[in-house]
Amino acid sequence: MQKNIITPIKLTFSGHETFHCRHLWLKKGYDFIKKGRKFTDNDAVVELGVGKNMVSSISFWMKAFGIIDKDGLLTDFADYILEDNGKDPYIEDEATLWLLHYQLITQNIASTYSLIFNEFRREKIEFTRDNFIAFVVRKAEELNLSQINKNTLSTDFEVLTKMYLRTDAQSKDREDTFSGLLTELNIIQEEKRKVDDKTVTFYSITTEEKSEIPDEVLLYAILDNDNFDKSISLYTIEQEPDQAGSIFAIGRTGLINKIESISSNKKFKKYGITFNDHAGIKELQFKTKPDKFEILREYYAN
Repeated sequence: MQKNIITPIKLTFSGHETFHCRHLWLKKGYDFIKKGRKFTDNDAVVELGVGKNMVSSISFWMKAFGIIDKDGLLTDFADYILEDNGKDPYIEDEATLWLLHYQLITQNIASTYSLIFNEFRREKIEFTRDNFIAFVVRKAEELNLSQINKNTLSTDFEVLTKMYLRTDAQSKDREDTFSGLLTELNIIQEEKRKVDDKTVTFYSITTEEKSEIPDEVLLYAILDNDNFDKSISLYTIEQEPDQAGSIFAIGRTGLINKIESISSNKKFKKYGITFNDHAGIKELQFKTKPDKFEILREYYAN
């Protein structure tokens, strides 16, 4: 019998040199690595056309989004999307942004993103930067991890907001040179309010139906899981960490609508996908578990 392997818990912060990922950085970094180059090369600054700290930042985001693996090699996902003849090399389709959002959280290279979407948003629908810092400090204590630097957490949180929220200055920037990669998703909202004569920014990630997420992207996220063979429960998809419900902040109604749409979609008929209820346990079942990239091909073919 195969033993369960328990992965050591680790929280990682910083590494981005205070820069959020810009829109063309992943393609720029991908092409650089594809040429056989390394971010540690002496002329990387010249080749990439950015400062030294930005080179380090691009390298970090390439790992955080799963474009390169821990050994610095390009991943199958990277080739599928970013190759010159890939499905969306310049990241022009919103579906690709949802996939990158999924990658960012499930890679857990940047723990701030994983913690906020998998755990913290369920504890607090509305939160401040200080709320998040207090949550991580408490989490680290519960896990008996070494003390977390609050300034590092504060910087990480600021980078996250720049990644997902478009500022007034960015809205006026026609070329979106400084815009964060995932601002188009509108998955995080902000509101400024007066609290004790101070202006405080509140953030929220509301659980909604997310009808704008393509069925193929949701199905890709479900299939990117080696822990099930031909059936997976609605509860797992909705509630468990690194699953679609958690990552995309989809409510139960929206998730059921999506799954019913997937199971009735003629494009997926060959996989024998059904959504069944056995003794109150709702499950998504597959006659043949499809390859996750084959599912994406169904989307990008259109």
